[in-house]
Amino acid sequence: MNTTLITTCLLALCLALTAGCSSKPKAKYLAANAGSNCHAKAVPTAGEGGLAWGPTLQIARQKSMNNCIRYAGRSGGLPRTCKVVLAECKR
Repeated sequence: MNTTLITTCLLALCLALTAGCSSKPKAKYLAANAGSNCHAKAVPTAGEGGLAWGPTLQIARQKSMNNCIRYAGRSGGLPRTCKVVLAECKR
């Protein structure tokens, strides 16, 4: 049997199997936080900030500050410059 034919058949089989997996539903970010009504975002003057959800505004603010401090240090920013710029509750 020709190796080109075998390779083509294997490639077609792999593509068919992969295509079947692509239609599976993906988990949404918000689904993990479905019970959390409040969210907050903290950002440093440079680098990455942090977004967090929580059951209360105070918890969301604290978690976002913690995330900001962690990510700012990793992304070249200064953790001490983190500030909450958005904090609100859905209900």
